[in-house]
Amino acid sequence: MSALRSILVHLDPSPRSRTRLLLARDLAEKHGAHVNALYGSTPSIMDMPYALNEGAAAALPVLEKLDSDRREDARAVFDSVKSTGPWPLHWRELRGEFVVSGVARHALCSDLMVLGQHDPNDNAALAIPSDFIASVMIASGKPALVIPYANSCKTLGREVLIAWVPNRECARALLAAIPFLQQAERIHLVVQADANEHGAGSADVETFLKHHQINATVKRHAPVPTNSVGEALLSLASDTEADLLVMGCYSHSRARELVFGGASRTLLKSMTLPVLMAH
Repeated sequence: MSALRSILVHLDPSPRSRTRLLLARDLAEKHGAHVNALYGSTPSIMDMPYALNEGAAAALPVLEKLDSDRREDARAVFDSVKSTGPWPLHWRELRGEFVVSGVARHALCSDLMVLGQHDPNDNAALAIPSDFIASVMIASGKPALVIPYANSCKTLGREVLIAWVPNRECARALLAAIPFLQQAERIHLVVQADANEHGAGSADVETFLKHHQINATVKRHAPVPTNSVGEALLSLASDTEADLLVMGCYSHSRARELVFGGASRTLLKSMTLPVLMAH
């Protein structure tokens, strides 16, 4: 039986919410899971500080109507997807609660979150903080399947690329990926340059996969350059035609990531395929 039993998918005003919901529904069907679709976004008045000036009284009903319309549109998307089959989909919504803390709270009793990459060019997505994904993962401690805004996700988990570093974050990501890896056709494994000598390396990861009845062919790849890990992983994913990347997220402090860059930051900004991440 699959360990993936409860999925939380985040819905927002962006039309890409439908893609995430359809993907979560397909995962539910494949793994026998339940899906909680949680709508949450930042209230419009918080994105429009000018409305708090002299014209606040007149602007408030307009902004509340905008938020209500967005919520109703998301609910309509949910209802249309739910009507297409008998899958257990459940509607939830945040009201009067910060979106990061609210989604993190709902995620605590879920096996996996399905989140969308931030699109700076989508006005509807401005209702979601740009650091939403990292913040929710860190606050909840739950793994997330992050869906890029520029990918139709025609397949998921057929060719899986595992970016392995012997640390807690990667170990959690690998554990969360087991339901996907059990159904993969091929697994591509790339490890940190010194992992084989100074930590759990390729052989250890392959043994772990066998212990979990994962029989897909495993192909080892040379380590990627340490000075451009994110870019190199995206290049390797393209070369191998991977449709899922598994990796740890923010193994260094977020402050260090912001100063020095990092694979997590690069992937969240420039991802071209779904990424299963854990902190």
